[in-house]
Amino acid sequence: MAILVTGGAGYIGSHTCVELLDGGYEVIVIDNLSNASIKSLERVREITGRDLSFYQADLLDRCALEAIFEKEKIDSVIHFAGLKAVGESVSKPLEYYWNNIAGTLILCDVMRKHGVQDMVFSSSATVYGNPATVPIREDFPLSATNPYGRTKLMIEQILRDLYESDQHWNIILLRYFNPIGAHKSGKIGENPSGIPNNLVPYITQVAVGRLECLNVFGNDYDTPDGTGVRDYIHVVDLALGHVKAIEKLKEKPGVLAYNLGTGTGYSVLDLVGSFEKVCGKPIKYAIRGRRPGDIATCYADPSKAEKELGWTAARELHEMCEDSWRWQKNNPNGYED
Repeated sequence: MAILVTGGAGYIGSHTCVELLDGGYEVIVIDNLSNASIKSLERVREITGRDLSFYQADLLDRCALEAIFEKEKIDSVIHFAGLKAVGESVSKPLEYYWNNIAGTLILCDVMRKHGVQDMVFSSSATVYGNPATVPIREDFPLSATNPYGRTKLMIEQILRDLYESDQHWNIILLRYFNPIGAHKSGKIGENPSGIPNNLVPYITQVAVGRLECLNVFGNDYDTPDGTGVRDYIHVVDLALGHVKAIEKLKEKPGVLAYNLGTGTGYSVLDLVGSFEKVCGKPIKYAIRGRRPGDIATCYADPSKAEKELGWTAARELHEMCEDSWRWQKNNPNGYED
């Protein structure tokens, strides 16, 4: 069974490729490498001892996408490709709407033309907006507080409308909470271009000496220590959730949404403290003002995924920090090493 992985050279994509290959699937990757390195896929081959097909192309390039679908026999698609930084989306909304939504429309149109109607979509907990209560269930009201979240919300609706128009489609919407960690081998991990937008790579780069100080955005939230609380999930657990979703598609379920999280919330300072224990050094940080679009608390009720996908997050926060530190320590400059 051949799986096309869009954005497969990226952080979550590369870890998912490992789990797919280990699960016996054939993997075809398309990535424009705008925020990823081809070296991640070389490492995937090293880890698994298996090959995959790679095409450097952009989903906005319909001709390139058509050529890939004509050449390869694709059974299902896991769709990761997209811009993904909340803060950047506030300053660059047009780029986010154009890239994420138009790219998905072109992908779905090419899939339809070639009779490929099974998709796992990389959605986000941002589709819940600022939830009234936690933990968050899949049946909560949907909204968004920033352009990035709105692109995810709009794409979910587009995919639901697509299914309503033709119920041969089967689509699973995976709403991620906060992926951190790295593969146990230390060969692949989070490798952002430029200054990291996400918390953990910023912490690891401070620990390794690439950055001087972590910026903590807001310490006046209604949380135990005033900093934002999030549900941090190990990227390998997240990747395994995609394999479970591909298995679920074989049942022809229609459109289903699942939270992928641990069900436990940790504050920014909880995470800093846990990482300090792992790396054995203090992490210098400074309190800054809140960022537009951020919310106080967000963590999952993952029971639906456990019941219907047979999936649970197995790795604790300490292991997430250990694996993140091993990756950064072994690769101080990311894949450039």
